[in-house]
Amino acid sequence: MRKLLTAALAIFSLVAMAATPKTITLDVKNMTCEVCPITVKKSLEKVPGVSAVKVDFGKKTATVTYDPDKTKPEALTRATTNAGYPSTVQR
Repeated sequence: MRKLLTAALAIFSLVAMAATPKTITLDVKNMTCEVCPITVKKSLEKVPGVSAVKVDFGKKTATVTYDPDKTKPEALTRATTNAGYPSTVQR
């Protein structure tokens, strides 16, 4: 039982040390039709560490939740740019 408790505490410590997910909004250019948000979303979902993506065609934005230990905003903007939709982090 003692070993099990020690193992559980060790796992809990590792989980507690994991980075808190961050959410940012990107301003996305070149979205001109209803299909564009699908391409933007798929490009962002392929980035390691991304856990959620919501693209708003009307506002021309993408809201992305990601693990900052696995990716950075630069990788997110690079992903959309490589898909043909240059983006910048909204300030």
